[in-house]
Amino acid sequence: MVDLKAKPFYLNDEEIRWVEDTIGSMTMDEKLRQLFVLLKPVPGADEEQIRALMESARPGGMRWQGGDKETVFRQNTLFQRYSRIPVLIAGNCDEGGNGVLPQEGTFVATAAEAGAEEGTETAYRMGYVAGKEAAAIGVNWMFNPVADVYRNWRNTIVNTRSFGSDADRVTDCVRAYIRGIKDAAPNMACTCKHFPGDGWDELDPHNSPAHNEADPEEWSESYGRVYRTMIDEGLETIMTGQISLPQMSRKLRPGIRNEEIMPASLAPELLQDLLREQMGFNGLIISDASHMIGMAGVMKRSEAVPKCIAAGCDMFLFTNDTEEDLGYLKAGMERGIVTEARLDDALHRILGLKAHLKLYRDSVRYPEKAGLEAVGCAEHRQYTAEAADRGVTLVKDTRQLLPVRPAERKRALLVYVQSTPNSKGYRGDGVRQLITEELERAGFTVTQCPSFYDLEIENGVHPMNFVRMMQPGRREDFRKNYDIVFVFINIKGYAQRNVERLSWSSGHSMEMPWYTEEVPTVGVSLNYTNHLADCANIHTFVNAYGPNRENIRAAVEKITGKSAFRGTADDTVFCGRWDTRL
Repeated sequence: MVDLKAKPFYLNDEEIRWVEDTIGSMTMDEKLRQLFVLLKPVPGADEEQIRALMESARPGGMRWQGGDKETVFRQNTLFQRYSRIPVLIAGNCDEGGNGVLPQEGTFVATAAEAGAEEGTETAYRMGYVAGKEAAAIGVNWMFNPVADVYRNWRNTIVNTRSFGSDADRVTDCVRAYIRGIKDAAPNMACTCKHFPGDGWDELDPHNSPAHNEADPEEWSESYGRVYRTMIDEGLETIMTGQISLPQMSRKLRPGIRNEEIMPASLAPELLQDLLREQMGFNGLIISDASHMIGMAGVMKRSEAVPKCIAAGCDMFLFTNDTEEDLGYLKAGMERGIVTEARLDDALHRILGLKAHLKLYRDSVRYPEKAGLEAVGCAEHRQYTAEAADRGVTLVKDTRQLLPVRPAERKRALLVYVQSTPNSKGYRGDGVRQLITEELERAGFTVTQCPSFYDLEIENGVHPMNFVRMMQPGRREDFRKNYDIVFVFINIKGYAQRNVERLSWSSGHSMEMPWYTEEVPTVGVSLNYTNHLADCANIHTFVNAYGPNRENIRAAVEKITGKSAFRGTADDTVFCGRWDTRL
C-alpha cells in the first residue's frame, strides 16, 4: 500500500485527512470513475457541454483538447468548476509549450536537439517553458519528460523525442527538464515515459505490438538506471508504454509462456515486482493511451480494462466508450480481477497526487488569467534561437565543403523533401518558403526544385506531372546553372507507419541525389536524425532538428561560416553503416 507521507507525496496529516475524507465520501461508481483520464470528445469551451460531461463522467483526469489559449483556459477552468473532486488536467509537451498550444505555444527544441548540445540548459528550458505555458491554461500534470534511451536508429517514434543513446546523458537531461518544470510551475506533476522503455524496437506501439528485448542486466544499466535515478529524486508519476520487456518478464516469472508476455500496462511482474518492489516507486502509475495497438491488439478490451488496473496501473488513459469501459471495470471487480485492496491503493495514489499538488486549494486549482501573457512571449522565443545555436549539428563534411560562401557559390538549387500529404486539402506547408527566405537572406540566389505534390496542385492531376519529375535535364546545363545544391528534408510521421524513412515525392524523381557528384551538395534534416541511411552519398550533412525559422536560420548561418557548429552528433546518426561516414 502507498505511503502518503513518503516520497513523492510528502503529505502532512491534514492533507492525508483530506484524501481519506474525499475517498470516504465517494460512491463505488465515483471511485471507479476516478481511475479514468478522458479525452474531451469535442473541442471547444461550451459551458453546458462541459458541465454535462463532467457531471456524468466524473473522471479523475482530463486531457485538454483543442483551441487557442483563451479557449483552452476557459475549457480547463470549466473542467474544474464542474468537478466535485479536483481533476488532474494533463498536457503533453515534448518540445515546449507548443505541446498544449500548437499555434501560440513556444517550440523550444526537440529532445534530440537538447541532447546534442553541451550541458543541459536547453533541456531545462524545454521544461521551464512547457511548465509556464501549460500551467497558464490550467494544466497541472505533465506527461513528460520522455525518458527513453535511443538504441535503434530505425525507431522513429522516439527518434527526436529521446535525449540520446547514452543513459547518463538521458538522465542528466531528464533531470534538467523536470527542474525546469518545477521552477516554472511548482504545483505541476511530472511523468517519465514510456516504461520500461522505447527506442529498442523499431516498431511503433501505436501501430503494432512492440518489445524491448534488452536482457535484464543491459536494461538495468540503461533504461533502468534512468528510472531508478528519477524515482530516487522524487518523480511523481510514471507512464507505462504499450511495450513488453520479455527477458525481464521471463526472469521475474520463470516458465511464463510467450503468449503470456504482455506490454507493461498489462504486466504485473513489471509494475509490481519490478517497478514497485525492486525499484521502490511509491508514486502514481498511468497507462499509455489504451487505443494503441500495443495494448488494444493483444487482449479483448473487456479484459484489458480491469487487467490494466489489476496489473498495477492506477489510472487508465482514454476510454473508447466511457460507460462501456466503466462497465468492463465493474465486471472486473465483480469477477475478482480487480480487488478492493487494489482499487483502494489506486485511489489513494490518485487523491494523494491531487493533495500533493494542492488542488484542494482554489488558488492552485484555478489559474490566474494573467498567466496567459507568458504563452509565446519574447523571452521564450529567444530560448528557441539560443537552443538552435547550441544544438544544430554538423554530422559530417568529409569533402571539406564548408563553409559555403554565397559570393563563391551563389546560384543554389533547393530540393525540399517533405512527408507525403495525407489530405486533399494540402496546399503546401510553408517550410520551403521559409528555407528560401533564409538562404536568400544569406546571399544565395535560389531556384526551387519542383515536387510532384505541388505540380498536382498547380497543373491539376495529369500524367505529365510524373513525367516532368523524371527529367532532371542535361548534366552540362546543370553544372552551368548551379554552384550548390541544398537538400532540406522535413519528414515527419505519427501513428501511421512503424518506421518513417526518407520518401521522394515520386518514383525516379529529379529530387533524388544524382547531383552529388556534379555539384557540391549540402543535406539538412529538419526533423529525424537518421536520414543518412537513405542518402549516404550526400557528403556534407547537418541535423537542424526543427522546421521553424530559428532552426533553419541557425543551420544556414553555420553552413555559411557565420557561426560555429556547437552540437555533437550521437553515433546513431550513422545508422550502423560504413557508407554513411564517407
